[in-house]
Amino acid sequence: MRLHIITTGGTIDKVYFDAKSDYQVGDPVIGDLLRDLGAALSFTVESAMRKDSLDLTDADRALIRERAEACEERHVLITHGTDGMVATGQALKGLADKIIVLTGALQPAAFQRTDADFNIGCAVGALQCLPAGVYIAMNGRVFDIDNVVKNREANRFEALEA
Repeated sequence: MRLHIITTGGTIDKVYFDAKSDYQVGDPVIGDLLRDLGAALSFTVESAMRKDSLDLTDADRALIRERAEACEERHVLITHGTDGMVATGQALKGLADKIIVLTGALQPAAFQRTDADFNIGCAVGALQCLPAGVYIAMNGRVFDIDNVVKNREANRFEALEA
């Protein structure tokens, strides 16, 4: 499997700056994470933007779609902020013969206790097993883009239908 990764920012790439006392989206971390974890797959990483998903616009989603469509690889992993993940996934529907999985983290990858590694691993595994379409891999589950919602109160993704 040849994997193309598109990074958009979000919590997974956030870093803490003491002087500013807030989080900022930093450089993409997924390439280093995959190498450090010994992932035995060929991948490329492309940074489309460095934004919090709450700040994404329709133009940003169109750019993400354009990048996913233009890449040669059939398997596309998109790291994304969790709040706008479903909307971006909806904007990616209909790309012929592409398997697209969006994932992210609820805690920055730089934190000692983060879900980033787990979610990325789940997403990479899902990419190898799913038919063409758009999916979200979060919290140890894989969701079809038409059957998922972020439950902000519980801070997790859930199926719309049981």
